[in-house]
Amino acid sequence: MALASEIVTNPENEWRLNAPEVKGWKHGVRAGADKYFIVSCDTHLMPPVTLFRDRLDPKWHALLPRIEKRDDGERYIIMPGARPERLIDFKFEGEDLLRSKAGGDSMAVSGEGSEVSLQRIADQEADGVDAEVIFPNGPALLMWSAANNEFVSAQCSVWNDWAWEVCEPYKDRCMPAAALCTADIDLAIAEIERVAKKGMRVLTLPCKPIWGEHDVSHINYNLPVFDRMWAAIQDHDLAITYHVSTGKDPRAARGNGGAIINYVVHSLAPTIEPIVSMCSSGVFERFPKLRVATIEADAGWVPWMMQKMDEAYLKHHFWVRPKLKNLPSDYYRSNCYASFGEDRAALQLIESFGLQDCFMWANDYPHHEGSWPHSAQAIERTFGDIVSEDTRAKLLGLNAARCFGFDIPAKYR
Repeated sequence: MALASEIVTNPENEWRLNAPEVKGWKHGVRAGADKYFIVSCDTHLMPPVTLFRDRLDPKWHALLPRIEKRDDGERYIIMPGARPERLIDFKFEGEDLLRSKAGGDSMAVSGEGSEVSLQRIADQEADGVDAEVIFPNGPALLMWSAANNEFVSAQCSVWNDWAWEVCEPYKDRCMPAAALCTADIDLAIAEIERVAKKGMRVLTLPCKPIWGEHDVSHINYNLPVFDRMWAAIQDHDLAITYHVSTGKDPRAARGNGGAIINYVVHSLAPTIEPIVSMCSSGVFERFPKLRVATIEADAGWVPWMMQKMDEAYLKHHFWVRPKLKNLPSDYYRSNCYASFGEDRAALQLIESFGLQDCFMWANDYPHHEGSWPHSAQAIERTFGDIVSEDTRAKLLGLNAARCFGFDIPAKYR
């Protein structure tokens, strides 16, 4: 795989190279420079396509997603809990082709005594990134899309074991998020205990505890039934993340504008719900040491959400239960984080709403909606002169170090 310095930017991606000259920054963001400590709070790792079939008990094989080619020649992905989805083949070129191939199992050992490929780390270092939080990609994105809780939990365990095997030698800079089956709290707690013993520091929970369409009878994160799980997470000092497009099928719209509708409304927006659930229901009063982050949903919506939570708490006081010691927005500031990429709206609001300690930058390696391999230009273009020096350093790496437990290398202290 070519390094970022060796690739040719195709015309459709030339806009990514645009960046204004920045002045007054104490440090830079480009590789090799006197730079800030930079953490990407959202990256992805692609497991082998046969990972789950190879490692799961054969009794689950019939439930695994599969590709089906129909009489018309079209291919569909078939999986439990979702309608058949047609696979569309795209002809990627230039950087888009590179992104479609990057982020795979490039750190796994191919055989005893063989050298480990460090292409992923080289990609990130060339992008100015010192550490990363790693989420599932490819077949691992489908872990939660089934109604059988034991099957879902078994898949989560397979991902957790494999991701840790790959990343543990580089855990100071590559921290995978351990997946949980939150539809069964006993299974979730057992997996929390197991991954904590391994040394994993980050959990990823689906935005809805139970996969599928909304059902008010389903358990949700605002209910005390989850207190046992929150207690286990707090006891092990693990960070919680809610990544977009989990817990609910984001492919809800079809036809004109469907790609945009699905991305904005059915992928990004549902990430708000678990945060409001926890801030408004007293979870952080009972478990004040929890750290919770939304991932890949950007952050410009956070000030609006905080205002609306407080407004509802005050104006709908006759309906609101439980009564809280503080306003819901106070619990966001004390316990919550949001990752963002090129979100200029978030930067323009962050200091006026006192959120300097709550937002964290990410390059979403290697996804197309991310900024890799031109994150330096994206940071310069997005940040400009909007925030102060102290806030800039927090957003680029210091907040992530505090949330996810990364040690800051001596050269950055």
